[in-house]
Amino acid sequence: MPELNLVERYQAHRARRFLANSEKWRHMLPGWRTRHRRRILVIALAATFAFMLTVGVLCHFFERGPLLWLPACLLFFPIWTSLQIVSGRLGDAPSGTLDEWEVQQQNAARSTGLSITQSLVMIPVIYLIVGSVATEGSHTTMAYTGGLLTLTTLMIGGCSPAMILAWSRPDPDPESDEFPMEAA
Repeated sequence: MPELNLVERYQAHRARRFLANSEKWRHMLPGWRTRHRRRILVIALAATFAFMLTVGVLCHFFERGPLLWLPACLLFFPIWTSLQIVSGRLGDAPSGTLDEWEVQQQNAARSTGLSITQSLVMIPVIYLIVGSVATEGSHTTMAYTGGLLTLTTLMIGGCSPAMILAWSRPDPDPESDEFPMEAA
C-alpha cells in the first residue's frame, strides 16, 4: 500500500473527526431537522446578519455603536450552532464522507458562497477606500466600521453554503438514522 502524503493524511483525519462528531451530535435537536424548521433557522441567521450589518453602519455615525456588536454575537452563535447541528454540517463536511449527490450539492453551494463572499466584501472595501480618500483618514470610526462590515460580509459568505444546503435539502427520511425518533 502506498504511503499517504500530508494532504491525504489530513483529509483522512478530517473525515474520521467529522464522522465521530456527527455520531456525537446526530441525536441533538431532532424536532428541528425538518425542512420547515431548518428554514426558520436560516431566516433567523439572515436576520442576525442584517442586524450585524446595521451595527456596522451605526458604528460610522455613533462612537457607542460597537456596543451593539455583543447582542449580535449573542444571537449569531446559538443560531449558527443549531443550524450546523440540524443540517449535519454538510456545508463543510469532508468530501470523503459524502455520496456523489451530496458532493455535487456541496460544491454548488460552496461556489455560490464564494460568489456571495467576493461580491459582498467589495462593499466595505469600497467604503474604506473611498471614505479614507474623502476624509483624508481623519474619520475616527472608519476603520472599526470597515472592519465590522468586512467581518460580517465574510461571515455571510462563509455561512452561505450551510444556509443554502439547509434551505434546499428535503426532509430526512423518517426511517433513516438521520432523523432519530424522539424519546418516548
